[in-house]
Amino acid sequence: MVQVSREKHPDASALAGLYVILDPAVCSDRPLVDVLKVSATAGAKIFQYRNKTASMNAAYAEAVPLRKIARELGVLFIVNDRCDLALAVDADGVHLGQEDLPLTLARKVMGPDKLIGISTHNREQVVAATAGGPDYLGFGPIFNPGSKSDHDPVVGVAGLKTIRPLTPLPIFAIGGMTLDQVGDVIRAGANGVAVISAILKAPDIRQAVSDFAERISASTVPTS
Repeated sequence: MVQVSREKHPDASALAGLYVILDPAVCSDRPLVDVLKVSATAGAKIFQYRNKTASMNAAYAEAVPLRKIARELGVLFIVNDRCDLALAVDADGVHLGQEDLPLTLARKVMGPDKLIGISTHNREQVVAATAGGPDYLGFGPIFNPGSKSDHDPVVGVAGLKTIRPLTPLPIFAIGGMTLDQVGDVIRAGANGVAVISAILKAPDIRQAVSDFAERISASTVPTS
């Protein structure tokens, strides 16, 4: 398969670092708007709104203020799964799972100027996704996720090292990420880490985000 070539989204260079996934099922005791505000000011640059159970109407009502704050704070705002919702709130892009709308159709729906990320779990999916020309990949679970029980097989840091040479795209490692594991994951080739529970359930979200951002920065190998 031939990789699709297209003009990069103007914010594509920002696809690295800490990627916070905002899921009300994981963070039921804190307003997501507050989590986004605190996390953005503490160093997170990318946010994904994920709600697997809400109706379109409820998800829209929840996503609109999040998108507004993200724009005001200058951070990327991605919607999980739903291209229609992403367009409705004018999100920066959409993140697709393996069972969501195929990439080629999602690109037609989203247009050329929106970001599209794809979740991948093995080398075959990485190769196939890369050929379609998304903007970035999610890869994992690297460790056992704290936010879901019906996950794909854990791939470990070794799995990340194996697939890194297969794609030039930015990779966000996901799945059970804790602060102590960030260094190994970045050194294994990830451009950033996607975090859910370790941020949303942290006693002090500002401190947790700051610690993750600092650890990622310290572990990133400068490009010559």
